[in-house]
Amino acid sequence: MYMNSTPFNTKRLLKQLGLLAAALMLALLAACGSDEKTTSEKPQDEQQQQQQQTEEKNAAAEQTDSEQPAATVYPLTVKDDSCTEITLEKAPERIVTIVPSETEVAFAVGAGDRVVGVDSYSNYPEQAASIDKIGDMTSDVEKIASLKPDLILASVSMNSQAIEQLRQLKLNVYASDPKTYAAVMDKIRRIGEITDTQQKASEVVAHMQQVKDEVEAKVKDVAKPNVFLEFSPGYTVGKGEFLDELLTIAGGQNVATGKGWYEFDAEQIVANNPAVIVYSSWYEEPNAILEGIKGRPAWKEIDAVKNNKLVEVAQDPLVRVGPRLADGLMDLAKAIHPDLFQ
Repeated sequence: MYMNSTPFNTKRLLKQLGLLAAALMLALLAACGSDEKTTSEKPQDEQQQQQQQTEEKNAAAEQTDSEQPAATVYPLTVKDDSCTEITLEKAPERIVTIVPSETEVAFAVGAGDRVVGVDSYSNYPEQAASIDKIGDMTSDVEKIASLKPDLILASVSMNSQAIEQLRQLKLNVYASDPKTYAAVMDKIRRIGEITDTQQKASEVVAHMQQVKDEVEAKVKDVAKPNVFLEFSPGYTVGKGEFLDELLTIAGGQNVATGKGWYEFDAEQIVANNPAVIVYSSWYEEPNAILEGIKGRPAWKEIDAVKNNKLVEVAQDPLVRVGPRLADGLMDLAKAIHPDLFQ
């Protein structure tokens, strides 16, 4: 797991989040010719004309449906989430991603063939395994510079030191820090613009929006149970983070009362008595998070424990602010409302 503003140092957990958002394509259907017929037209001519009009309508609709967003015009100047402006003279040809979420975004928008360096936690998609590694939580700045990148994708909260050093080398760093599902979609769209892959970015965003709409529609009129999230032994997430919002979208109420990612008070969770406990997958068995839940004697009185409402979800899709956040949202909705998502 790789969390923004994470208050703990468990290396295996720090697997990033990643941004960019909703692009709605405007479709205009072309009008076809007049239906007026002259008195000299024969029935066969009329049929041919009608067939031609139908074909023209279909062609116009197909052209509109497949219409691509305008190509990026360079030089392009954009401002990132650190309020820093970067200017690209042309579409980037050598991209380095220093957090897993940005690796996933680059591949999802169709720029994966230009990625020349990734962090060691980037395990998706599988093509990332064969790309040069530039460090883990501590980026190897010299290695990154040696790859001669014209664009570096980073996280404001996870890569602050590396970002400063890379900018001192006059390298283009686009750093993001999305705190909502919509902000993640915005980031994806913006990276699509930066890399001149807007069409693919729009498709990714449209899928994310469709998943969100489906989940919201299904949970709209159902009771919202109290839910507790534990994504590292002893740690949860509260207000101000995208995962808290996702829990709400998925039809639950977060019992965490703190802000951001923080170490929780076990007695407070007992008092809040969640009906469902969601915990993430772990890098080894047995799952340390589940073992911790079962090892807290007082938690035997929590409804979720008594009723065996302890649900494991895949860690990476839910905690990385990239295209698979839609999968994480669906997993969370299924965990909270299994009867609605068969």
